[in-house]
Amino acid sequence: QVHVVESGGGLVQAGGSLSISCAALGRTLSSYAVGWFRQAPGKERMFVAGISWGDRTTHYADSVKGRFTISRDNTKNMVSLQMNSLKPEDTAVYYCAVDTYLTMLPERWHYWGQGTQVTVSS
Repeated sequence: QVHVVESGGGLVQAGGSLSISCAALGRTLSSYAVGWFRQAPGKERMFVAGISWGDRTTHYADSVKGRFTISRDNTKNMVSLQMNSLKPEDTAVYYCAVDTYLTMLPERWHYWGQGTQVTVSS
């Protein structure tokens, strides 16, 4: 069992920036792939960004490419998602997922955090 915890989130105006972070309590996060997903009210949970273990390959949803950056900080045992140029349509609950392999399919991830709300006002 991997206990995943997100932090950060909050309210920001359109065009602003926000960073959210993910930690895996009692585990070395660098040994896992980490994904960020988001879910807006009434919509399915969607892949946002992910980073593989090992070679740190990153992948992004087309909607966030060039605006969001996922990165590891192994000294803090955390993975962060830096979100710039935020838009109202980025408003959602953001979830961190941890597993062995990186995939865009949420059903393939076994360990999830509780989610953190990101709200972008227009």
